[in-house]
Amino acid sequence: MPISRREMLIGAAVAASGLTTIAPAAQGVTNRTGWLSKRAHLMTRWSGDVTPKQVLPEYPRPQLVRDRWMNLNGLWNYQITHKDQTDIPGQYDAGKIMVPFGIESALSGVMKPLLPQQRLWYQRDVIIPDSWAGQSVLLHFGAVDWEATIYVDGQHLGSHRGGYDAFSFDITRHVKAGARHSIVVSVWDPTDTWWQPHGKQTLHPGGCSYTATSGIWQTVWLEPVPLSHIEKLKMAPDLDKGVLRLEVVGRIDCKPMTVQATALEETTPVCKVAAPIGQEFTPVIRNNLVTFFKARSSWVSTELELPIANPKLWSPGSPYLYNLKVELRDTHGAVLDTVTSYFGMRSLKVGHDALGNTRAMLNGKPILMPGSLDQGFWPDGVYTAPTDEALRFDIATERQLGFNTVRKHVKVEPQRWYYWADKLGLMVFQDMPTGNDGDPWTDRPTSPEAADQWEAEVRHHIEQLRNHPSVVCWIMFNEAFGGFDYIRNARWAKSLDPSRFVDESSGFPWHGTGDVRDNHGGITPKFPRQFGITSEDGGWGLAAPGHTWPGAWTYRSYNSLTGRTMDFLAAQKKNKNLQIPVVMDASKAWMTRAVAGLFRNFITNTNQSAQSGDFYCQIVDVETECDGLLSYDRAIWKVDAKEIRAAIEASLTLAQRQCPELTI
Repeated sequence: MPISRREMLIGAAVAASGLTTIAPAAQGVTNRTGWLSKRAHLMTRWSGDVTPKQVLPEYPRPQLVRDRWMNLNGLWNYQITHKDQTDIPGQYDAGKIMVPFGIESALSGVMKPLLPQQRLWYQRDVIIPDSWAGQSVLLHFGAVDWEATIYVDGQHLGSHRGGYDAFSFDITRHVKAGARHSIVVSVWDPTDTWWQPHGKQTLHPGGCSYTATSGIWQTVWLEPVPLSHIEKLKMAPDLDKGVLRLEVVGRIDCKPMTVQATALEETTPVCKVAAPIGQEFTPVIRNNLVTFFKARSSWVSTELELPIANPKLWSPGSPYLYNLKVELRDTHGAVLDTVTSYFGMRSLKVGHDALGNTRAMLNGKPILMPGSLDQGFWPDGVYTAPTDEALRFDIATERQLGFNTVRKHVKVEPQRWYYWADKLGLMVFQDMPTGNDGDPWTDRPTSPEAADQWEAEVRHHIEQLRNHPSVVCWIMFNEAFGGFDYIRNARWAKSLDPSRFVDESSGFPWHGTGDVRDNHGGITPKFPRQFGITSEDGGWGLAAPGHTWPGAWTYRSYNSLTGRTMDFLAAQKKNKNLQIPVVMDASKAWMTRAVAGLFRNFITNTNQSAQSGDFYCQIVDVETECDGLLSYDRAIWKVDAKEIRAAIEASLTLAQRQCPELTI
């Protein structure tokens, strides 16, 4: 049976002993423009597409899009100092670093660990376009791990803590159109030596923990916006009423205005709704200024309901997305700001099928969820996919295998990843990044500061991802790692977002709260208020020569003498030199049968077990953990995807004979 995470760490530590923190960098990889990156143990097929002038050029925020922006990805100057140094360095003689790849990655061009006693400094000049005159200028960061401090022309703007959430600074007062300005970012990252959420990152990779990512690891960009502008959209479909509930948040000149929202099927409008915003700002209020308060703009919001007649529903089998256009207009009807977005119409509830089994219900129908664990690591970019095409590849691979669900494991991805999940129809069980913020012996936080920081970051994650129809469940903790106050945290998450499922903890412990009864290996017991899933299962591994990380290990593998499964960890204890069997026709057929059998058993027996989901662990190898369906560099298939998909589809047909309403 699958091994628990705690056992995995113990067993893997033996197999992975002696690993260095960062892969050797003996030679670089020259891409198509001649820029030289470092070389990790493995590189992906997309590595050569990364160039100083072509680094993740896509607009990074697909659900709040503007036409004008400046991508700041590319080469920045960098310097490393002691963490206690707070003065901006006088020079950056360490060299160049490729943003937005963590300093530990090959694609950063540096590939060195950032130690807890060190501080990483970034610097680059920007020229503000003349056409941005009269606009507000926003400096956006997709994510920086972990504590970032921002300066413009030596002036301290502020700091942000949190390794996975986006943040912005309004730098309007610090820049001038047509002028050159210096942007500096300093970063301190304690990785796994402190309590902050860091997921599976470690300074000492091995077992089930991997190379860290420090510093800027998602897109950085500048954006001009009108003085009165839209700041955020919050969307919630309501199928019972046939409407999209839309909250528009903005910062506007202190006078009444109007928000107009248009939903479209491709380019054809299906409804148009307008609502007032800023009605609080009467002339008396507007003139209520004193000598020490001169602000003439303020935060405002308004709510709209967009009727969607005969909605086309979003589901994995038909992931239909409506387009959305939102305009901010003044009292004369002139458009001040425009953003474009998209949304999906779908509902999620806990219900019961015709046999009385508790089920996850999508659009009113019980849905089965075959899927996999996805940790989001890359051999060349570590936390950052080399290109948008690479980001899409993982999700397309899930769908190719017949999976309709993925568990995104203790990592929050860039918004583009969720866009592709929305677009390709992949449901997401979203883990919250773990840290050392909880004590498993007491179920209490390690400190008030740790608890407050964890909750602040998790609230940001929910707010920033809640518009994506693909995200169907929030998983608050993974097993007992960093967990605390499970019941309280699950309850406030459900209150913050009642439109999605909440899983108090993946695997264990169970306190009976939330919507999901979650297990790692085996079958969860039936429960009338929660549907059951197995969020980690499987654990078969094969090596691919030239495509496998040094020191690789796995739980179970192929015995070429018997043609059957062997306990690889047990066998390796007896023979320290034992290597994981490699991918060949016979071993690939064995692994295909094992994985196909896992999903066949899950779906065929679902009417008796009431299991709603089963997730194979995992979609690709990650460093030394070699149980992926593909190699870490995404180059080698270890299974036949068509056979696994066929097993899932055939099993569903059998299950539907007893319960026809079941779907995938």
